[in-house]
Amino acid sequence: MPFGAGMTTTVDYYELLECERTADDGTIKSSYRKLAMKYHPDRNAGCKDSEAKFKAVSEAYEVLKDPQKRAAYDRYGHAAFQQQGGAGGAQDFGAFSDIFESVFGEFMGGGSRGGRAGPRRGADLRYDMEISLEEAFHGKSTDITVDVSAPCDTCQGTGAKPGTSVRTCQTCAGHGKVRAQQGFFVVERPCPVCQGSGQVIADPCGDCRGEGRVEKTKTLAVNVPPGVDEGTRVRLTGEGEAGARGAPPGDLYIFLHVKRHAIFEREGTTLFARAPISFTTAALGGALSIPGLDGQEHEIRIPAGIQSGKQLRQRGAGMPVLQGRGAGDLVIQIEVETPTRLSTRQKELLQAFRETETGEECPESQGFFAKLKQAIGG
Repeated sequence: MPFGAGMTTTVDYYELLECERTADDGTIKSSYRKLAMKYHPDRNAGCKDSEAKFKAVSEAYEVLKDPQKRAAYDRYGHAAFQQQGGAGGAQDFGAFSDIFESVFGEFMGGGSRGGRAGPRRGADLRYDMEISLEEAFHGKSTDITVDVSAPCDTCQGTGAKPGTSVRTCQTCAGHGKVRAQQGFFVVERPCPVCQGSGQVIADPCGDCRGEGRVEKTKTLAVNVPPGVDEGTRVRLTGEGEAGARGAPPGDLYIFLHVKRHAIFEREGTTLFARAPISFTTAALGGALSIPGLDGQEHEIRIPAGIQSGKQLRQRGAGMPVLQGRGAGDLVIQIEVETPTRLSTRQKELLQAFRETETGEECPESQGFFAKLKQAIGG
């Protein structure tokens, strides 16, 4: 379908941006930038076709750059953003909300969404970091390297070629918004020429192509506090993607992943470990010396006659409380190990011990067989 001035396109958005439907965000963004530069009205003065194509490309990018809008478009197509019909759902309500605010907002003294618009804040970014349980216990200071957009040094983030300036958008008079009559209502939308920034760059910076930002590799210091757990986020304010044309940057979120430990398992601030002991220690009692993650030796007293599966707790020897005081507990689960390699002398001693058994030494075993005989006899 040919494009006409002021026409809302029904051409497939992916076709407009010359992308496959499976294209990632970076590919869509790159393609949009190239096409926007090609068809921008300031570079094609008086060409109605270029202006219409620019508006259509901008409309497509506004949808596909937003994950929720893109998902709705992939499922329903253009019907997802029409004000009538069942497919729009939440989008219909949002459109009605815009209309209501546009008509009644000024009568109530509030204007429309706070006046002038401006360049959008940069996107938040995610970085996944793997740490050991010991590092989660003590905390960690380290440096990470990330590829992120940063303000262009050549134009100081303005997007304009050095020696030139940014001018006010004539289409929206610098407000970043335009109004259109729809029946009895006046609908306010982001300006399709300046994309809501209120400014137009006649002579873009050659290094950033008018974006005011370029891709850079940055080294950032990260401080991981003691007590973090799987999925804990560390926020680096202002270290996300730079905003376009001097807009505020987003944030960088460090998502922490704790590697599995060879000995300890964790549940919140509690540390668990299994400790095998000899059957003589289980029978007579004794003590275990457990090295903790805190670097200290923790002595665990073993009462005589302890059974496998019994848990012994050492208060305050677990993980530290994140951004708080104190620590959790260390829990040792006892596993009584039956000897498999006995000397002749040890076998003789055990044989002598068995000859002295009366059954009262192991009341649970005696009780079990008594109940078994009773159940079978019954």
